[in-house]
Amino acid sequence: MPRLTFIAVLVCALFSRSTSAAGDSPAALRLAAAIRIETVSYQDSRRIDYGEFQRFHTFLRSSFPRVFATLQVEAVNDHSLLLRWAGSDATAQPILFTAHMDVVPIEPGTEKDWQHPPFAGVIADSRVYGRGALDDKQGLLGLLEAAEQLLAEGFVPRRGIVFAFGHDEEISGRHGAAALARRMRELGLHFAWMVDEGGMLFTGNPLLPERPLAMINVAEKGYLTLTLEATGEGGHSSNPPKISTIGRLSAALARIEANPFEPRLVEPVRAMLQSLAPHLGLPERLLFSNLWLTGSMVARRMADDRQTQPLVRTTTALTLFNAGVKENVVPQRARASVNFRLLPGTTPADVVQRIEAIVDDPQIAISYDQWDNIPAVADSQGSGFAVIEAAVAEVYPEAVVVPSMLMATTDTRHYIDLADNQYRFHGVVVKAQQASSIHGTNEYIAVESYEKSIEVARRMLQLGAR
Repeated sequence: MPRLTFIAVLVCALFSRSTSAAGDSPAALRLAAAIRIETVSYQDSRRIDYGEFQRFHTFLRSSFPRVFATLQVEAVNDHSLLLRWAGSDATAQPILFTAHMDVVPIEPGTEKDWQHPPFAGVIADSRVYGRGALDDKQGLLGLLEAAEQLLAEGFVPRRGIVFAFGHDEEISGRHGAAALARRMRELGLHFAWMVDEGGMLFTGNPLLPERPLAMINVAEKGYLTLTLEATGEGGHSSNPPKISTIGRLSAALARIEANPFEPRLVEPVRAMLQSLAPHLGLPERLLFSNLWLTGSMVARRMADDRQTQPLVRTTTALTLFNAGVKENVVPQRARASVNFRLLPGTTPADVVQRIEAIVDDPQIAISYDQWDNIPAVADSQGSGFAVIEAAVAEVYPEAVVVPSMLMATTDTRHYIDLADNQYRFHGVVVKAQQASSIHGTNEYIAVESYEKSIEVARRMLQLGAR
């Protein structure tokens, strides 16, 4: 099944088409201006310039005057924003749309590799370049562009619409989305469904070369990092112990890496393949239509490819190793971090139990800081999914719409008790070649793709609030 690797193209989340007259697009100009405001989240919060977030708030107020004059607006925890658009029917459950205003830093030393400076907000070649062009200022501004247009047209939603824009999604959302969620609980809000970032429309995949593929994420993987610390004898390197802490920990890490989790097809991936099947040729149509028989084989084949294996496996990544202070001193302690992305149905306790069994060494302590509230799998037959699907169909009638699973994590987990179903989708069309630009170099969005994403957002708001 050599073409099964196409699924990586579907899931990486990113990518688009060019257009002309980019400079004539007011929406593109506003997105470019937003990129110039450096709302960067650093892991070390002391480095964050919160003045840039206040500048961003001011920019939003001036760019979308109807939204900020009509909706109830409040800053939450100083830097996040909550906007409430009252519906005409107070008995109807409202709907929630979320996005985040922060972006990741530029990796030091890579600045010269950017075609345009990452915070210059340049529009060139029918594209908007810069950090946040895809993740996630296009999502946040796209929703506000849609709301501003609808207000100008006199649109009144029947059911209420709420926008929640966090300021620290890139470093866990614990001060942004978590605070927004607390505030919404205080207000007694509960939503029929919600839409966050994640899914997009993809072009150029080998199985559907002539049609865009709209992937609505109905699930995301969980997140867990284990810290392993080995202790033992240290001393002068001229008289080393039989087993050093570095050797002990390295052997444990090698065992962990050599024993990956078994591949399996979880429901979101199974639903994605089955939804694709009618649109494919042989042998994929036959394989994906009969997963009751072929599922194990498909999962194994996907697990053999680095690009597709995250869809069928709880992944294991060795990410940090720290030991020693001097070349002629044997350290008494060695520490390492192992990051796991959990398939739906796998719990942190499952991972810890498995790793403890593999390590099986009393001189290695295992600890972790668990990310709570892993979202459940949303209903791909639910009303929220149907609204997103209909919005895509109106703007991209040629698109094939499928449920899918996000391999990364989002702010969604902070809202799971507030919404009956959680979906992840922005109506951006992207090409697989742009995958490395998310959190990487030369991030950009095509102007045509951005403008059509605004139209998808308009339709989601209109259809969802009926």
